[in-house]
Amino acid sequence: MKSDQNKTRMLQIYQRILNEIDVGIHAIDSEGNTIIYNKKMMDIEGMDMEDVLDKNILEVFSFYKKGESTLIQALQKGKATENVKQSYFNNKGQKITAINKTIPITDGPNRIGAMEIARDVTRLEKIISENILQKGNTRYTFNSIIGVSPHIQEVMEAGKRATRTNSTVLITGETGTGKELFAQSIHNGSSRSGAPFISQNCAALPVTLIEGILFGTKKGAFTGSVDRPGLFEQAQGGTLLLDEINALNPSLQAKLLRVIQEKSVRRVGGTKDLAVDVRIMATINEDPIDAIAGGRLRKDLYYRLSVVSLFIPPLRDRLEDLAALSQFFIEKYSQLFGMEVKSFDDDVLECFHSYDWPGNVRELEHLIEGSMNLIEYESRISFEHLPLHFRKKTQFKSYSMETDDMPKNNCPAIKSLVEYMAKAERDYIAKVLNQHNYNITRTAESLGMSRQNLQYRIKKWQIHRP
Repeated sequence: MKSDQNKTRMLQIYQRILNEIDVGIHAIDSEGNTIIYNKKMMDIEGMDMEDVLDKNILEVFSFYKKGESTLIQALQKGKATENVKQSYFNNKGQKITAINKTIPITDGPNRIGAMEIARDVTRLEKIISENILQKGNTRYTFNSIIGVSPHIQEVMEAGKRATRTNSTVLITGETGTGKELFAQSIHNGSSRSGAPFISQNCAALPVTLIEGILFGTKKGAFTGSVDRPGLFEQAQGGTLLLDEINALNPSLQAKLLRVIQEKSVRRVGGTKDLAVDVRIMATINEDPIDAIAGGRLRKDLYYRLSVVSLFIPPLRDRLEDLAALSQFFIEKYSQLFGMEVKSFDDDVLECFHSYDWPGNVRELEHLIEGSMNLIEYESRISFEHLPLHFRKKTQFKSYSMETDDMPKNNCPAIKSLVEYMAKAERDYIAKVLNQHNYNITRTAESLGMSRQNLQYRIKKWQIHRP
């Protein structure tokens, strides 16, 4: 009786261990029937225990070819494999992709079964499929944008409304905030989603080349010139995104304005105007009013481009999104690197909240990727895993030099000068607006700025009448 109780207890422990480990376990007997199938494997394959246990693997799952099952190969050929990517289908027709280690089980010279240890990569495959393959040369939709903060939600709603029309769009935001992500999302949500989306960074090319690239060239126009369509012609029916529009010189901005207004383009050296049906979007990484004042953006082009204006908030103004963004990048690079990192320590997030993120979301992604490269076997990112250049920043010095007598969560919340000045400007404008009962004309006069400038800043800082 005691022996039976011990066996029962051992079976319970064995079953608990199988269901707690974070890899899928699937074992078959000599006939190919499932004898072990744990909870993680059920999650990976989207199956219930009764659908798989005691059933032949080839009756439950479908493979591109019958012999492609690594479990069957291990059973029939005694072939052990490791880190093999395998795609197959469950009994509901859902595609499963996993990285498998497969081992034949032997009793002396006889093969009596096979077992498989699986890691799920189905989610990563789905992300790649949806974000890259589905939209051709565009990867992003509004579903790709992560954020619950009021700032980012308001911009997303405005962007979604912009998908209904063909109006020009000007997207303003600091470097690394995700301006092209929004541009691609608008394109992919519009009726032009099946047509080309072409992006050109205006600061990446010399002035001598960019005119021909934008408008095209005519053979014989200059030495070595050939008949070549410009970006407007290549984007016919679709969307042309001009990144860093303030990098174009004023004469090119004037030609661009004409193309937008006339909806036709003339190649360099050409004599005929060609009709173009292209939606124009542009991005700028500085305040447009400052760019106009500094002669980097023509005022008439600004008015023409800003029919729809989107202001992407910097990361320091949407810190409530830090946790979700960080978790997304951890999962992304954990999958890409074949690691098992799950999250980050609370003090890491606290330090993130005390930093001003001059490089915005792009800097956060690079920081997480760098941290993943410093991890050995841990499942969480700690402060010690953060890249050295980040840990050495002034606001973290007291943290990195902490002693046992100092609290671990000791990241002082020091605001950058940029953040402080931005808040001061917003608060002062809101105060003067309130004093003048939100009369735009009187407020602009009091502040010594134009109505247009004030309206831009009200929209930028999202100042609302209480």
